[in-house]
Amino acid sequence: MTTYDTLLRPTTLGSLALPNRIIMAPMGTEMCTEDGRSTDREIAYYVERARGGTGLVLTGITAVQQDVEQLAHGLGRIDTDAHVPDLARLTAAVHAVGGRIGLQLTAGLGRNINTLTPSQPPVSASDNTWFADPSVTCRPLTTQEIALIVQRFGEAAARAAAAGFDAIDIHGHTGYLIDQFLSAVWNRRTDSYGGSVENRCRFAVEIIEAVHANAPGLPVSFRLSVDHKFPGGRGVAEAQAIAVELEKAGLDLMIADDGSYEAMDYVFPPYYLGDACMVPAARALKEVLSIPVMAVGNITPEDGERILTDGDADFIGIGRGLIADPDLVNKLAAGRREDIRPCIRCNAMCVGNAFYALPLGCAVNPQVGQERERVITLSERPRHVVVVGAGPGGLEAARVAGLRGHRVDVYEASDRLGGVLWPAATPDFKKELRSMIAWWERQLAALPVTVHLSHPISPDSPELLAADEVIVATGSVPILPSAITGIDRPEVIDVLAFHEGAPVGRRVVVAGGGLSGCDAALELAAQGHEVTVVELADDLARDMILINRITLLRDLAEAGVRVLTSHAVSHVDDAGVHATGPDGEVVLATDTVVAAFGVRADAALAAALTEAGIGFRAVGDCTTPGKAGDAINAGFVAALAL
Repeated sequence: MTTYDTLLRPTTLGSLALPNRIIMAPMGTEMCTEDGRSTDREIAYYVERARGGTGLVLTGITAVQQDVEQLAHGLGRIDTDAHVPDLARLTAAVHAVGGRIGLQLTAGLGRNINTLTPSQPPVSASDNTWFADPSVTCRPLTTQEIALIVQRFGEAAARAAAAGFDAIDIHGHTGYLIDQFLSAVWNRRTDSYGGSVENRCRFAVEIIEAVHANAPGLPVSFRLSVDHKFPGGRGVAEAQAIAVELEKAGLDLMIADDGSYEAMDYVFPPYYLGDACMVPAARALKEVLSIPVMAVGNITPEDGERILTDGDADFIGIGRGLIADPDLVNKLAAGRREDIRPCIRCNAMCVGNAFYALPLGCAVNPQVGQERERVITLSERPRHVVVVGAGPGGLEAARVAGLRGHRVDVYEASDRLGGVLWPAATPDFKKELRSMIAWWERQLAALPVTVHLSHPISPDSPELLAADEVIVATGSVPILPSAITGIDRPEVIDVLAFHEGAPVGRRVVVAGGGLSGCDAALELAAQGHEVTVVELADDLARDMILINRITLLRDLAEAGVRVLTSHAVSHVDDAGVHATGPDGEVVLATDTVVAAFGVRADAALAAALTEAGIGFRAVGDCTTPGKAGDAINAGFVAALAL
């Protein structure tokens, strides 16, 4: 049995005493006002993570200047005294629950994506191309502008101290503006800010010194990408040399990660990258630094304990895991590891929302960003609730209804919980989905919820008549296009049947290149099968968030999966799969065809109940097929409204 003694051991960061070694990694919330002020919504979000026992909560990026570059609307700012009062409310609220909070300061995005104005073209260390549009060239900052930004960091640090922050983090990674000065790939300057490692670090060093001078006593951390993960980008040796220079400036903590906009999946590592995927970055910096190092990147509590005891890092950064469960630390301390809600690393409503300038959310925790509104309270009128379907929407509805004091019966036609999550979770890279099912099972066992497996429900089932409230969560059914001749041949199996263990031959054609088809193809290739994916659209996994898709496509290519986009399957016969594309028909010899044409809503029960005049609430795929997070959030809302 894993213990977490090292992870939970009190320590210090500079002069700051911390109750444990878990730090909430900086992540934007998109919850600020248009002019960058903190809001009650954002405060409630951070307070929950502090209340949950997190050693130190770090905020998302906060702009120190608008002189040469403006951050997009809705992101945090501290470039004026007018922004201090709301930040002071934030720190006071965190301190009131016994927490500690640090402010992340950013110089700007530089060549990376940002909102531009005609009067402010993109800036950078040198005349780099703008990432959002390579036809646009960035304007190199002048030495006067560099000095002004350093001055602004000092002013921002003084405001942060006045607002009551306990620490300051400098946003120096992922190819943002400071990183553009650090990196030879982007810094081609010939003045004192370019050339040697020492010169390229000068901007960052001056910032660190300005922060210390204006916020004396506050520990200062810096986040550094050790490996940019693209050809020509920074590697380990250069990162180590940079880290040594930054330590000399008086840094108190180095946060080590990997990635860049050219390798965005490492910035927000999806499930494909596996557990503790950036620990080598922390280990590399530990080799050359005497100050503490923090590791990040898909780290579970078990990973965290091992990393600390092995000496690969001194602190453990957890970001999305603390979004999914703000009480993670307190649950570990109470010996309730199994009650920690897993992060499934889908990036759907956390990172995905940020890309569309939407407030932070979570696929598995519907209360994220709505901590004040979505409070689970006991119902004044406990009722008997019947939930039909034990997929993600039904399970979450049952959990919330049970927490509210309702008596709940869940009826599931199959012999297991989870709906499509269970077969979808067969690849090792999706193991957190199965952890989520086990989590629901454990939560329901402690509530007035009874689960009935292998118990189908029809419109005239007496179980419905005995209910005060009915929630229909019957999910979806696979699409099998009847227009494709031979689709009913024995060698054709549905993608769910493959995941459930149906035998598969050596040569496999996956018909359908959406998320389910691509994940199946990747799993099949890993098992040694010869795999071809046929997709009607002109690219794969179009319904997938870009960050995850980057890794998926790279993994498919590395696994040797053949891809035929813009091809329509016409029929299946003894010769194999016939598909028509831009160059005519191709015939793919195959032993097995995995049909992954998508799903449609299983709305039969809902339609019948409507016709019979029986009231119900429908959630999840039985209304509109979507992602697991859509179903979970819908189930939560439906149960909260009972």
